[in-house]
Amino acid sequence: MTTAAPAPAPEPRLSSHLNIKVCGMKYAANITEVAALGPDFMGFIFYDQSRRHARPELQAEQVRALPASIQRVGVFVNETTERIQQHVAEYGLNLVQLHGAETPAQCAELQAAGIPVSKAFAVGAEFDFRQLEPYAAHCTYFLFDTKGELPGGNGTTFDWQILEHYRLPVPYFLAGGLSLAHADALRRLRLPGLFALDLNSCFETAPGRKDVPLLTEMFRLLRP
Repeated sequence: MTTAAPAPAPEPRLSSHLNIKVCGMKYAANITEVAALGPDFMGFIFYDQSRRHARPELQAEQVRALPASIQRVGVFVNETTERIQQHVAEYGLNLVQLHGAETPAQCAELQAAGIPVSKAFAVGAEFDFRQLEPYAAHCTYFLFDTKGELPGGNGTTFDWQILEHYRLPVPYFLAGGLSLAHADALRRLRLPGLFALDLNSCFETAPGRKDVPLLTEMFRLLRP
């Protein structure tokens, strides 16, 4: 088995703007255009049931060639630790995002292998924050997405004010149907633990192909 040697994930940056992740990338020219906008994170989905599944279009060399300022995130759903490690090594991933029913034990296993973990949780009308506690010691980040039929990319938002009750020390990404219409509210959003915004399905011309002018405007509004 190929052993992973990922670059360390960045320390949470408490800056004047929220960090931005653009997720669901797969096409070479589109990756280059989006990278030029300067996102903090770029996500690549390695889940074969997703319409944004990165393979076979995605080339490992292009992911590795991204600027060091952009953290490379691999998104997995109920994948084995061995396969995740293989992807980390092949694509030079800095962070893995687990978007399925992964256990705290698997997060700890990846952490012990030197792989930073972001564990995603689906949020509905209510959310029991106690379920996060077994994961907290083994995750660099959490990600909160809208509960829906798919593991992610449902294109709908949840009530962000639920996160006012968040009390754990793990910083998190806010995902779930974020669009240009939310830019002003997101820029003014003040929630405990909020670290980054995850932009995906509402900024596409087709699954996996990002609308660069739309993203450009979103970046301008979020980073005045």
